[in-house]
Amino acid sequence: MKILHTSDWHIGKVLKGQSRAEEHKQVLAGVIEIARREQPDLVIVAGDLYDTAAPTAEATRLVTRALTALRRTGADVVAIGGNHDNGPALDALRPWAEAAGITLRGGVREDPAEHVIDGSTADGERWRLVALPFLSQRYAVRAVEMYELTAAESTQTYADHLGRILARLTEGFDEPDRVHLVTTHLTVVGAATGGGERDAHTIMGYAVPASVFPGTAHYVALGHLHRAQRVEGPCPIRYSGAPLAVDFGEQENVPSVTLVEVGATTAARVREEPVTAATPLRTVRGTLAQLAEITPPEGWLRVYVREQPRAGLREEVQELLPRALEIRIDPELVPAPGSGTRVAQRSGRSPRQLFADYLDSRGHADDGVQELFDELIEEVDH
Repeated sequence: MKILHTSDWHIGKVLKGQSRAEEHKQVLAGVIEIARREQPDLVIVAGDLYDTAAPTAEATRLVTRALTALRRTGADVVAIGGNHDNGPALDALRPWAEAAGITLRGGVREDPAEHVIDGSTADGERWRLVALPFLSQRYAVRAVEMYELTAAESTQTYADHLGRILARLTEGFDEPDRVHLVTTHLTVVGAATGGGERDAHTIMGYAVPASVFPGTAHYVALGHLHRAQRVEGPCPIRYSGAPLAVDFGEQENVPSVTLVEVGATTAARVREEPVTAATPLRTVRGTLAQLAEITPPEGWLRVYVREQPRAGLREEVQELLPRALEIRIDPELVPAPGSGTRVAQRSGRSPRQLFADYLDSRGHADDGVQELFDELIEEVDH
C-alpha cells in the first residue's frame, strides 16, 4: 500500500503580523496535487492542522476543503489533533468528517477502540492504524486511568504514560497479513527540532524514547517537529515535517510530504516529495550602506542590522527592504548577559535612571530614545 504522510499545516499562522493565508492555500493545493499524482491508499495528517486553538472561519474552511479534496483523490484520510489544535473543537467536526468519509480524531476518547482504525486498499490489502492525538501531561495520566491499565504512580513520567497507552492500543499488531501503522503527535528523544515549534510541548517532560513504539509496527507517522527526518527506533519512525516554514528558525528546512510504500511482508520504502509553493524565508545582514547595495533575495526577510541601536533605524531598514518582517540588531553586536556590564541598583532610583543604565549596558547611547521614554513616563504619571 502507499501512504502520504503530512503534518503541521499550521493553518492561520501569522508571521510577524503578515498573514500567510494565500501561501497556505497554495501549499495545500500542492499537497493535494501530489496526492492526485501519486494516488496513495491512505493519507495521514499527523496533527497541528491549525496554528491556534481558536481558528478563524477562513482557516476552518481551508482545512475542511483540503481534507475533502484529499479524500476525493480516492484515498482514505485520517487526521489527528496536535498541540496547537483544539481537540474538542476538532471532534465537533466528526459528524461532517464521517459524512465526507474522513476519519478525524481531535482528542483521546474513553473507548480505546476509537483510536484503532481498520481499513483496506482497493486491492484488498488490510491495514490497521492507531491514531493517538496529542496528549498533555495532565491528560496522559487520565488516559492511562481510562484504559484501566496499571494505576499510575505520581513519580512516573510522561513517557511512561505514553508507553502504556501505545502498548494497549497496539496489542493486535502481531496479526499477520496486515499492515500495522501508528500516527501520533509528540517529540521523540534524539530528533531534531525544526525551529518554530512550541517549546513548552517539545522539551521539559514531553520528549519520549523511540522504544514506546512496538517493533511490530510497519511505519510510525509522527507530527510536531517541523523538520522532515527519520528517527532511529524499533520500527520505521518518521516526521514528515511541515509543508511550510512557519518561522525564520525554519528557513533551512525543505518543506515536503513523505510518501511510503509498505506491505505486510515488505519493509517500508520512504521518499520525500518537496512542497515549494510557500514564499521562502531569508535572513540578510549588514550595515545600512551594505543593505542599500544588495539585491534583496526573494521571500520574507529577517534583517540583522550591523549598526548601533538608535531611534528610526527600523524605519530606515524598512524603506530599503519593504519585505522585511523582522528587523533586529545583529546579535554579534549585542553584549551577552553578564559580559562585564554592571547591574543597576534599583532601590531609590527613578525609572528614567534605570532606563538610562539599560541603554548604556546595551551600547545604545541615543538621546532621542531617552527623550521618548521620558515622554512616556510623563504620560503614564499624568
